[in-house]
Amino acid sequence: MNFVFSRKFFVLLAIGFVPLSLSWNAPWLRYAVLIYDAALVAFAVFDYFASRRLPAELTIKREFTGRFAIGDKTNVKLRIENASARDFYLKIKDEFPPEMILSEQREAEFPVKAQTTANFIYELTPLSRGKYEFGKTAARFLSKFGLVWCQTDLGETETVKVYPNMRRAREMALKALGAVSFLAVQRKAVLRGEGRDFESMRDYVPGDELRHVSWTATARRSRLTTRQYQIERDQTILIALDAGRLMTGRIGDESKFDTAIHASLALMAAAARGGDNCGLLVFGRRVKKFLPPNKGVRHIDATLEALHDLEPELIEPSYSRAFQFVASNSKKRSFVVILTDLVDRESSKELITSLKLLRPRHLPLVVTIGDRDLNRTVSEKPLEIKDVFTQSAAEEIIYQRESALRLVETLGGLALDVTTNSLAPKLLETYLKVKERGLL
Repeated sequence: MNFVFSRKFFVLLAIGFVPLSLSWNAPWLRYAVLIYDAALVAFAVFDYFASRRLPAELTIKREFTGRFAIGDKTNVKLRIENASARDFYLKIKDEFPPEMILSEQREAEFPVKAQTTANFIYELTPLSRGKYEFGKTAARFLSKFGLVWCQTDLGETETVKVYPNMRRAREMALKALGAVSFLAVQRKAVLRGEGRDFESMRDYVPGDELRHVSWTATARRSRLTTRQYQIERDQTILIALDAGRLMTGRIGDESKFDTAIHASLALMAAAARGGDNCGLLVFGRRVKKFLPPNKGVRHIDATLEALHDLEPELIEPSYSRAFQFVASNSKKRSFVVILTDLVDRESSKELITSLKLLRPRHLPLVVTIGDRDLNRTVSEKPLEIKDVFTQSAAEEIIYQRESALRLVETLGGLALDVTTNSLAPKLLETYLKVKERGLL
């Protein structure tokens, strides 16, 4: 039976033991107390069976203040509605996913009078993406005569999704670029006559490039006239995100894959500010997800939905399959950002060979994400023999990376070797340089 005795029951039970102190000279009192206690227990059991079913009008619904995102606190509200004609005194305990961090108590007790509602709120913080399940809410309520707490489950089980943190991604973009940086780049490009989109004609001023002078307009107006260009909008950015073995490595509290996801979202936010379309490709041995380039709130939501449950696998990625997919599905010239990691000669060789599938139609940027600052490891003075071996391994990795990245540049692409901390700033800085120089 799902019940526990209440304080009222134990008080009545204690009262029944009082006559035992007088039973030394009156043995019959012992039998009276025994009968009293048995009757009390029997009545408590009767009270349970008479009260154990909650009316259908008493319901609990779980509500969330927003969608769950990594590292952000989210309020969970339990709404108790009593549409019956009876008052209840409830104790509730919600069953939340154990993978989330509880900020406050998830237990509460309070009266819920007839025809009223009550609310209870607590906070949860998810630590990783994925799907998580809330169980039913355990509830205890006092029986009609108050002798027992009846126990039952209310509400329904519920599955929630934990998404990448878009707020964090936007903050990364603002921190790396500044609130007006893109406008500054636009003004800079207009003044220098850079970019490819024609904007207007204006009078020539010293310092303008002669190649932008419009000689037909000059002859017509009888004064030097130059063409003014602006940074192109509606260009195409495609992020190719490696979900292979090396991206499973953890730096601090998150994997390289999660770091790359938030850097990708920061780039998408910056691209939206720049008027560009941004797509996403996630690949391992095969292409896992593909979102064609687009922009807008719906596109961001679709990206978050696509990424919420993706995890890297302990297999080597296939760059050739991924780049062949890009070549087949992206006919328009695109800035292809490849977020990956390289530590050996074979993976570097495959990457370089596969890049030929993107050139010359697209402009690739290969970004290798290191575990830590290898240059700092090499520059430190070794204190023990193991430090010497560590430095030797770091030097070999640096050499192989630099060799691979130099080959990328000889093929006409761009290359970055960054740590997880510098990934987003360097990536966004490179994107703006590509826009400013009109490389697309």
